[in-house]
Amino acid sequence: MDFRIGTGFDVHRLVEGRKLVLGSVHIPHGKGLLGHSDADVLLHAIADALLGALALGDIGVHFPDTDPAYKNADSAELLFKVYDLVLKKGYIIANVDCTVIAEEPKIMPFAAQMRKNIAGVLNTQVENVSVKATTTEGMGYTGRGEGIAAQAIVLLCQQ
Repeated sequence: MDFRIGTGFDVHRLVEGRKLVLGSVHIPHGKGLLGHSDADVLLHAIADALLGALALGDIGVHFPDTDPAYKNADSAELLFKVYDLVLKKGYIIANVDCTVIAEEPKIMPFAAQMRKNIAGVLNTQVENVSVKATTTEGMGYTGRGEGIAAQAIVLLCQQ
């Protein structure tokens, strides 16, 4: 059986006046992530991991921030388009493992819903999706509350 592994990483700045969306969950917080789309770093990291596993570039290649079509785009819709590429290449999702890196807000109260949302977009079982969270112990841009980062690793297997 043919397997492909990919990794993804994304980070966005936290700013006033934007909703915070992570894993397609609207999280109550005083700030949201700045970006051309809804800036969902978690879904962006997963999309990059999927694209990387297939050697198809990254999310910026497929959905450039210079294209007005993606202004305020729902990242779940972008992830679904990437998933469609996975299927067209003859692969399915074996598993997705993600980590959100943020001092605040606390992510784990929302992790179960994030897992469900991600599994739904990727047409896989919730058991195949892991969402974890960590802090940077007050260090760096995430530690200072300036942004939120996410990383993802995916395993694809040929259909």
